[in-house]
Amino acid sequence: MDDYSGPMHRVIARISQRVDSATVKPPRRHSLKPCAMDAHDKFQLFVANTADPLSFIGAAWNAGTAQMSHDDKAYHMGAAGYGKRYAAAVTDNVTSAFFSTFLYPSLFHQDPRYYRLGSGGAKARLAHALVHRFVALSDSGNRMPNYSEWFGTVSSTAVGNLYHPGNLRGFGPSASRVGFSVANDVAWDVLREFWPEVAHKLHLPFRTHENVSQAPAISVPTQAATPRQNDQQLFSWSH
Repeated sequence: MDDYSGPMHRVIARISQRVDSATVKPPRRHSLKPCAMDAHDKFQLFVANTADPLSFIGAAWNAGTAQMSHDDKAYHMGAAGYGKRYAAAVTDNVTSAFFSTFLYPSLFHQDPRYYRLGSGGAKARLAHALVHRFVALSDSGNRMPNYSEWFGTVSSTAVGNLYHPGNLRGFGPSASRVGFSVANDVAWDVLREFWPEVAHKLHLPFRTHENVSQAPAISVPTQAATPRQNDQQLFSWSH
């Protein structure tokens, strides 16, 4: 972590790490490629994202705004109503991550991670971030349509209609919710792309490549590896 001695150090460090989670950093050696994730790795990533305390904090915030906006009026108001809205918000997070991080990436053999460009002009990096929700990488490293994003968003939206009594049914309202969710994901990718610069500018703690290389790799080699092999294995770690 970069030096940071300001208030709420642990909370800010957690936020910084969450923004950078599920992001593949650019390698120091251009010949290196991240290790592919199998279904077990994708499930671990799904569990890590949903179990992160910030996910529950975000759900509490969403439940609060929903209560103030009187969304899902069938839940009514008061503590009981807030509890129902909070449970719905947590379920939203879980279903979205399950479909988009684990299920569809496993079925379509896609990599659910975001590959940060990390260098070049701002326009090129912005374009790289904007296109990710439309074009993703397969487990073998080939470019392909991002089925996981769209099928995952549609599936989570359809499931959400079952426990959000205030949601308008029909193609139009559901399509609007899908579009809003994808737009949020695109904005998240833009933040991921430029997060190193943002964190540096604000003097926030940030996991650099050197910090990541000290974390345990996903798989442990069974025999002594060369320095080049070690570098490749360490680069594959994305948390």
